[in-house]
Amino acid sequence: MKKICSFLLVATALFACNNTAREQTKDRSAYDVVTEKCYVYREFKPASDPLTDSVLQLRKNLTEYLSQKGFQAHIAGKDSLLFRRANGQEVMIELPHPQDIWEQSTIIVFDPQKNPLFVNLHKGTAQLDQYLQAK
Repeated sequence: MKKICSFLLVATALFACNNTAREQTKDRSAYDVVTEKCYVYREFKPASDPLTDSVLQLRKNLTEYLSQKGFQAHIAGKDSLLFRRANGQEVMIELPHPQDIWEQSTIIVFDPQKNPLFVNLHKGTAQLDQYLQAK
């Protein structure tokens, strides 16, 4: 019984190490890899109408605020994003095809010390202040 437990412990440790090695060699070419303190958004050329203009103004206000706080702009090059945190953890996000102007105007804030934050354009800068203050 003792030998079986020892074997299982060793097998589990080897599997965990092998799994970590497999994760490190995974092909990341399908992802837009983000490692720096930034905000990610999609670039598009919308038709002008009152709703679109309003949403774009909200997005502009929030991105200017983020720029003032030291975040760099990062245009999403792909719909598959990989956020790599400073501690080595990775957060993969698949952006769905946008259904409306709100989804097209999505902003994701990323600090390598934290998880990504999806910005709600309706909430203003209070959510950003909370994100910045969180440890």
